[in-house]
Amino acid sequence: MVLFSKSVSALRGLRSSAVGYEVGSYLVRSCKTGGSLDHYGTSMYTTCAKLCEDPSKESSPSDMLIDSFGRLHTYLRISLTERCNLRCQYCMPAEGVELTPSSQLLSPNEIVSLANLFVTSGVNKIRLTGGEPTIRKDIEDICLQLSSLKGLKTLAMTTNGITLARKLPKLKEFGLNSINISLDTLVPAKFEFLTRRKGHEKVLESINAAIDLGYNPVKVVKYQGLQRIQDHPSETAKNYRIDGHHGTVSFITSMTEHFCAGCNRLRLLADGNFKVCLFGPSEVSLRDPLRAGAEEDELREIISSAVKRKKAAHAGMFDIAKTANRPMVHIGG
Repeated sequence: MVLFSKSVSALRGLRSSAVGYEVGSYLVRSCKTGGSLDHYGTSMYTTCAKLCEDPSKESSPSDMLIDSFGRLHTYLRISLTERCNLRCQYCMPAEGVELTPSSQLLSPNEIVSLANLFVTSGVNKIRLTGGEPTIRKDIEDICLQLSSLKGLKTLAMTTNGITLARKLPKLKEFGLNSINISLDTLVPAKFEFLTRRKGHEKVLESINAAIDLGYNPVKVVKYQGLQRIQDHPSETAKNYRIDGHHGTVSFITSMTEHFCAGCNRLRLLADGNFKVCLFGPSEVSLRDPLRAGAEEDELREIISSAVKRKKAAHAGMFDIAKTANRPMVHIGG
């Protein structure tokens, strides 16, 4: 997957921050200036936990988050809903997909309760996904509660931007400090073809709103003289810097050159299932024991067992194609 953005009027002003804009299979994101990035070897599983650990943390991470290959998982992606207001051709059929009944989805209190369990064990970054997370009516309250969790450093969201502009001021006020905005193309007609819906201008409006609110963008064009950045072990993209710009152009090669050795990601699906690998079919329910009154120690053991069963790497693309797995709209972006 190539990560790229073209210069548009909406992407104005270059400032450095930890915010990203995802453009379909292209991602635009900014990086913090100054500091240094860790050098790593992609085959060094045994050193991943040490490399991923943030020495500034007040307490040591829980063994619950460390798998049998020494990978420390500090990044939790939470899907808030299976619903979406687009019908992207690469994500779901035009008629949509069968949705989980609302009663079987996690409530706001359940989301926060499980998130707190992860954060107190060492997770310091949460990304909210979907479906489309902004269509949840309680998204602002969820952000407020999550951002209040002690130990959480980054609360991020991946959104298609259709309804983001009007909600973003409150979301920022309630602690959302990083955003990825998906945009498949800068051509409105192509946007309608790919998403089966109108809304190109709304996405650009959301990008403008993010800029106006201080979410610092990056301006990248097709450009010569790219320089490879030494990425953090948990980075999924191969990042390149352009002279004179704060931003990066990046390539995600999850199939041709996987980044499993540095994976620090876990997933909590909207129905409460816990998933340790995007491409693996294995899931375990956290909703059911939570609703049955399970104590924290019992939930930690369920999570720890699932993390310990995580494989060294996902299967190849041809084997993955033959593996029964849920559609992305169910798993979460």
